[in-house]
Amino acid sequence: MNKKQFGNLGEEIAVKYLQDNGYSILARNVHYSRFCELDIIAQYKSITVFVEVKTRKNNDFGTPFEAITKKKYENIKKGALYYLSEHPNKNYRIDVIGITLKPELKIEHLQDI
Repeated sequence: MNKKQFGNLGEEIAVKYLQDNGYSILARNVHYSRFCELDIIAQYKSITVFVEVKTRKNNDFGTPFEAITKKKYENIKKGALYYLSEHPNKNYRIDVIGITLKPELKIEHLQDI
């Protein structure tokens, strides 16, 4: 499995998790520039939620959340603002879902980072 396929697997797990928890998926893999991609854009009640997904096989080289750098966060924020300029909504937030596959599947959801 290459890096892109691995990332897609994590996003599929995250989409199912979100849908199971009452979110509607509005879009996936929205690109605004070479550096700005929004993994998942979802709706939860009246809130537009921008979800970054980080997947790891295990935590041997760090947790999924440790991969969110300040620069990565700034790029997500820029993408969210671009999206909101096209689809206005004053109620929005940025979430991160961390997925670890082994030794057992673990899904962690940080809201409103």
